[in-house]
Amino acid sequence: MNAYQMEQMDALNQILNNIGILDSFQEDAVRAYLSFRRQLDAFSERHFSAFCTQACFESRSSICCSKDGIITFWADVVINAANSEKHRIDDLLTAIESPMFADKCIYLGADGCRWRVRPLGCALFLCDQIREAVLAPDPELHRQWEAYLSMGKAFRWPDRPVLFDHLEQVFMGVGCRSPLMYINTSPGLLRVKQQAGI
Repeated sequence: MNAYQMEQMDALNQILNNIGILDSFQEDAVRAYLSFRRQLDAFSERHFSAFCTQACFESRSSICCSKDGIITFWADVVINAANSEKHRIDDLLTAIESPMFADKCIYLGADGCRWRVRPLGCALFLCDQIREAVLAPDPELHRQWEAYLSMGKAFRWPDRPVLFDHLEQVFMGVGCRSPLMYINTSPGLLRVKQQAGI
């Protein structure tokens, strides 16, 4: 396994070993996040899926599923693990150890992403091609997409108390450490928190 795979495996194993620490507060906050994700995923399915399938997935030219390029936040892994059946977790562990495609994201399988709740960065990613072909001709659709981007920031961007930061801190409190804890390890995001007085 390369360094990326080892980071992913280590994070998932630490989370699986400590998943029982999530309390009712986190469960309520995660429920709100999952509601947002259902709306976002339905919007993406309705407006982008057919284009993405034809333009990229079928041709295997997708840039959004690049090898070792998917940024997974600690909270992405926590939320996915907490909402996945055992067989899906086993599938992820296998995917990390033995990716299906040598040149694509380790989590990409024959039927697409193996995550139950894809990383937020993946869910909010649109390539330039789809922005030009789908969003640019439709100002209302573009406005709706911008609203989803803003909603996503409310869970991840630490200029206020956010779920992603909270989940990192909860697991840090029981001794977990990972490079995927970007909100508490990235100098840029730590500066955002400092400037916000958090």
